Amino acid sequence: MLNRRSLYFLLLLTVVSTRLYADDQLVRIGVLSHRGVAATLRAWTPTADYLTQSVAGRRFNIVPLDFDEIESAVGFGEVDFILVNPGIYVNLEVRYRVSRIATLNNRVGGTPYNVFGGVIFTRRDNSEIFALEDLKGKSFMAVDETSLGGFHMAWRELSAHDIDPYRDFSSLQFGGIHDEVVMAVKERRVDVGTVRTNILERMESDGTISLSDFKIIKAASHPEFFLASSTSLYPEWPFSKVQHTQNELAQQVAVALLNMPPGHLAADAGRYANWTIPLDYQPVHDLFKELKLPPYQNLGKFTLFEAVQRYWYWLVASVFILMFMILMMLWVLRLNQKLARSKLHLERQYELILNSVADGICGVDKHGNTTFVNWSMEQITGWEAEEVIGRDQHAFLHHTHADGSPHLADECPVYRTFHENEPRFVHDDVFWKKDRSSFPVEYSSTPIRDDNGNALGSVVVFRDISSRKQAEEDARQHRMELAHVARLSTMGEMASGIAHELNQPLTAITANSHACVRMLESGTAQPGKIPDVLERIASQAERAGKIIWQLRQFVRKDQPERSLVDLNDLVRGVVVLLEPEARDAAVDIRLEFGEDISQVNVQHIQIEQVILNLARNAIEAMSEQAAKPRVLTLRTTNGGSSAVIVSVEDTGPGLDEEIVKDVFNPFITTKPKGMGLGLSISLGIVEAHQGNLYVDSTLGDGAVFRFVLPVTHGEE
Repeated sequence: MLNRRSLYFLLLLTVVSTRLYADDQLVRIGVLSHRGVAATLRAWTPTADYLTQSVAGRRFNIVPLDFDEIESAVGFGEVDFILVNPGIYVNLEVRYRVSRIATLNNRVGGTPYNVFGGVIFTRRDNSEIFALEDLKGKSFMAVDETSLGGFHMAWRELSAHDIDPYRDFSSLQFGGIHDEVVMAVKERRVDVGTVRTNILERMESDGTISLSDFKIIKAASHPEFFLASSTSLYPEWPFSKVQHTQNELAQQVAVALLNMPPGHLAADAGRYANWTIPLDYQPVHDLFKELKLPPYQNLGKFTLFEAVQRYWYWLVASVFILMFMILMMLWVLRLNQKLARSKLHLERQYELILNSVADGICGVDKHGNTTFVNWSMEQITGWEAEEVIGRDQHAFLHHTHADGSPHLADECPVYRTFHENEPRFVHDDVFWKKDRSSFPVEYSSTPIRDDNGNALGSVVVFRDISSRKQAEEDARQHRMELAHVARLSTMGEMASGIAHELNQPLTAITANSHACVRMLESGTAQPGKIPDVLERIASQAERAGKIIWQLRQFVRKDQPERSLVDLNDLVRGVVVLLEPEARDAAVDIRLEFGEDISQVNVQHIQIEQVILNLARNAIEAMSEQAAKPRVLTLRTTNGGSSAVIVSVEDTGPGLDEEIVKDVFNPFITTKPKGMGLGLSISLGIVEAHQGNLYVDSTLGDGAVFRFVLPVTHGEE
C-alpha cells in the first residue's frame, strides 16, 4: 500500500509533468495492475516520462487497470496503448485488433530475459505436498481467472497431470494481485498458490518474504533461465497499440522503446532491462486453444448450416465418393465370396494332404497349445483331435523322458523353436500315447512365421522309429555275435603259441616243486634255498594265471555296459596275448605310450579285439619278409582335448593303392587263407564308439593303422 510520502511524491511528479507538458497531447498507457495501483504507478510512471521526453508533442500517462477493467478500457477507447500479460493480449488481439509493437525484456540481476512462466508453490513445512499429484483435495489460490502467469500456465500443467482446478481442489480462490497469493500461502490461508515467475524473488528482494519458507512444486529446468518455475516458458508482456491509435505515433513509440539505453532510470524503476522487437505469441494461442479459453472457447463447435454453407462443394464431392465406395464395397463383397469359396477348397485340400502323410503332424501356437493334428497323429498316439486341440502339447505328448523323469517345458525343443525362431531336428526322443505307453520318435519342429518374420508357433512332424530301433538292436546283437565268433577263431589260430607260452611257466613250476621236495626228503636243504625256490614257483604261477585271465577276458561274450578305461593298460593286456606269436615270428614289440592319456568310455573287450586284430595282421605281414627288421610299434597319443589316438605300425611290405581303397570292406584280404572279416569287424566296432579307423600305407614301406576314440569328460 502506498504511504503518504510516496503518494505526495507521485502527486508532485504528476503536477510538475502537467505544467511542463501542458500544451502536449495526452497519450494514455493502460497497464495491468497485477501487483496493485501503487506498485504499478511506481514501476511504470518513469517509462511514461521517458516516452514524453522521446516523442515530441506528446505527453504519456499511466492508467492502472485491474483484470476486469482492461477489456472495457480498450473497447471504449479509454487508452491509446496497452501493456498487459500475453494472455490478455491474445484476447485483445482477436477481439479488438490490438497489435504489438515491442516486447518487454525483463531482467534478473543484470541478466535480461524476454520469457516467463508460472510458479506453483506451497510452504516448505507442508509435509503433505511434494508433487502435482498431491494437490487433489487441497485449497488453491491463483491471481485471476484471466491471468496468464498467475493461473493459465499452472492450469495447463495441472491438466497434463489429470487435475481439473475447478473440480479437484477443496477450494479455488483468486487473490486479485500476485502479492496477495504469496501472502495467503505464507499465512496458511490456502495450501497452494501460483504466481508468475520473478514475483517470489522480487518480494524477497523487497524484504516481504524469504524464499526459504516456500518450496516449488514440479520445479522445471530451463537452460539460460535462472528463475524458479513450474511450467513451460512464454514470451513476456507486449507493449501494444489499440486500433484507433495512429500508426505514425505507434512507430515513434516503438522506436523510442527499442532505443532506450541500457540501465536507464525508467528501466530500473520498472525492474526490467529494455525492450526488444515483438516476439511470436503463438505458444500463448496454443495454450488458450488447449484449455478452450477465450477467444477459443467455441473452438470445434460448428453448426450444420454453417458446414453446408461453407463446404458445399466438399459435400457434393463426398456424395460422389460415397457412391463410389458403395460400388467398391459391393465389388469387394463379391470378391470376398469368391475368396471364401477358394479358401474352403484350399482348406479341404490342405486337410487331405495332411491326412495322406504317414508321419504324425501337429501345430503348436506361441503358448504351446495344439492348433491342429492330422489323421496319422491320431492313429499313432491314440488321441482324438477334439481331445488335444487347445491343450498344451507338451503336457500330454512330451512330458516325460524314456526313464520316467520329468521333461521340463523350458527344455522342450518344440517350445524353443518358436521362442528362438529357429528350426530343430531331434533324432531320438520319446513321445507318449493316450494309454500312457511310450514310443521312440524322431521329429522336426519348424517355426511358423508372420510377414515380418516373427514366430507365431511351430509345426511338429514326427515318425515312430520303433521298428528301426529294433532293427538297430538286432544288428548290434548280430555284430556282437560275429565279433565273438571272430575272437574264438582268432584264439584258435593263436592256440599253439599260447599253449607253448603256458607250458613254460607250468614246466618251471613242476621242476622247481620236485627239486624242493627232493631237498626236503634228503635233508640237504639249506635254509636260504627253499624260499628262493618257492618265490620262483609263485612268479611262474602268476605269469600263467595272467595269461589265462587275459585269455578268458578276450574270449568271453561282450557285455553291453561301457566303462571308463585307460588305453595304455588296455594295450599292455593285449601284448600279453601277442607275445608268444611275436616271438615265433621274430617280431620285436615296442610300446610308446603318451603321458596323461585321457580315459575313454568303451566296451573294453571290443577295443581289445580291434587292437589284437590290427597287431596280428601286422605280425603276419612282417613274417613273410626276411631282409628288413621286424618291428611292431603300439603307440597311444592324445588327439587334442577331445580324442585319443591308438596307432599300430609295422615294418612289413605295406599295401598297394587298390587294396587300401577296399581294405575295410568285408571279404577283402591279402592272406591266402583269410576270410576278410577282421578289419570290417574292427571298423564297425570303432564306428559304434563314435570313432574312426583309417590306414596309411605305401607299398614296400610298411603300414600304419590308426583309430580315434572320443574322450569322455566326466561320467556319462
